Amino acid sequence: MKETVERFLEHLQHELRYSGNTVAAYRNDLTQFSEHLSGKGLQRVEDLRRADVLSFALDLRERGYAASTVARKLASVRSFCHFLVREGLLSSDPSEGLNGPPVARRLPRTLSDREMAQLLEVAGRRPTAKGLRDRAILELMYDTGIRVSELVSLDLGDVDLAKGTVVCGAGSPAQRTLSLSQSALQALAEYIRHGREQLLVADPAERALFLNHRGERLSRQGLWVIVKAYVRALGLEEGVTPHTLRHSAATHKLRRGAKLLEVQQLLGHSSPASTQVYARLAHADELGQ
Repeated sequence: MKETVERFLEHLQHELRYSGNTVAAYRNDLTQFSEHLSGKGLQRVEDLRRADVLSFALDLRERGYAASTVARKLASVRSFCHFLVREGLLSSDPSEGLNGPPVARRLPRTLSDREMAQLLEVAGRRPTAKGLRDRAILELMYDTGIRVSELVSLDLGDVDLAKGTVVCGAGSPAQRTLSLSQSALQALAEYIRHGREQLLVADPAERALFLNHRGERLSRQGLWVIVKAYVRALGLEEGVTPHTLRHSAATHKLRRGAKLLEVQQLLGHSSPASTQVYARLAHADELGQ
């Protein structure tokens, strides 16, 4: 059994190019599986049967492993069994149809309406170029649920102040043109007309919409620093990140009556399943959970 496990691990490392950490995780899971089988007197992989796999799954549950851990270990066993069939060591897959226990997904953190209003209000207190930029960033993130990567990739030409629109994800499969709320449009207009030029200290031809203090395109890391600074100023918990604003935008829109398809299109999700989690969040908010 051990020799076959080693062959499988070599297959993962050299043929599938799995990382060292991933191979180590497989090794740990399959060592435990091998020891379980050995304890039952099974030594040859050719003798492996479905009852043996089910026995291992039951043993994991009885040991009190978390559902996520059981699911991962059984996934390792399934991959190993698939390998045994491909190698001709087994005529049928003893793990076929075996699924791990359902793993509960943690709902993402969102800000309340009050917290979001405070965040926008704090950013609006600074009439400096950076203050105007920060207010525009936060308003845009909350209004559209734009991804961090999409926001820092925005160019000046992606915003149409006359039409009140912004093109998100330009050139990607998720490209979409979104209408801006009056609040977000006003914040962007003030930044573009009165703040951006003051930050444009390097290349006058720079087309990036949001600039850092050196007049260069704002990076993902720079955006993270900006958001965290306002979060700390409000005394909010450490778990609040730029992505929290995306979660909050989607959840608040659904709670206020937006349709799931509308929010899916807003966020640029290819599948409604990715948006469904926000419907659960909105429902939890309504119940006061």
